Amino acid sequence: MRTTLNLSDALAAEAKARAAAEGRTFTSFIEEALREHLAKRRPAATVEPLPTFGDPRTSRFLVDIDDRDALWEALEEAPIR
Repeated sequence: MRTTLNLSDALAAEAKARAAAEGRTFTSFIEEALREHLAKRRPAATVEPLPTFGDPRTSRFLVDIDDRDALWEALEEAPIR
């Protein structure tokens, strides 16, 4: 994708010099810097299990919401309030 960036002359010159010193293009240098910056700012995804209600001693739970069929069955059996 083509885009235009407005960088200060000093910043652009420093980035171009660093890219040249590393034997790479200005574009590849900017892409890597941007990827690294975005990776640092990305919040860690945390997945927590959803709570289950019921009696764990009897393995009788009200519904396992990960089980779509069981969820629909429970919803169909629930009295309308």
